[in-house]
Amino acid sequence: MQVDFYHLTRTPVDRALPGIALRIVDGGGRLLVISGDEQQRARIDQALWTWRADSFLPHARAGAGNDAIQPVLIGDTVDPANGARFIALIDGAWRDEALAFDRAFHFFGDDSIAAARTAWKSLADRDGVERRYWKQDEQGGWTQAA
Repeated sequence: MQVDFYHLTRTPVDRALPGIALRIVDGGGRLLVISGDEQQRARIDQALWTWRADSFLPHARAGAGNDAIQPVLIGDTVDPANGARFIALIDGAWRDEALAFDRAFHFFGDDSIAAARTAWKSLADRDGVERRYWKQDEQGGWTQAA
């Protein structure tokens, strides 16, 4: 299981997540997006509709329809009703339930660096967990730092 830590220094999560979601969906996968913040969930919902002028990512908010058919499901609890094997934690809070997925994307900003460091350290000795740390460069691209 792989955990990718994304340190957001230049781009907000509502601009960083859609590209990852697109790669997952295009590859036939499903994604569960988790945030404990209702306003953030609403922003991600909107961003997935409008992130590119020529396309949108099919998605829904948990409980708003048939969750099981959604390629991308946005919710506040780790319940992969859409059968997702990928999870994005976008509110800066790590959840150990993410370890049940094939791959987790943990997004955090400068306001949650301490919590991300704690999560990074707690995963160091877990069997079968591969950690990667991504940081944005000056141009807003992603560079693997660890």
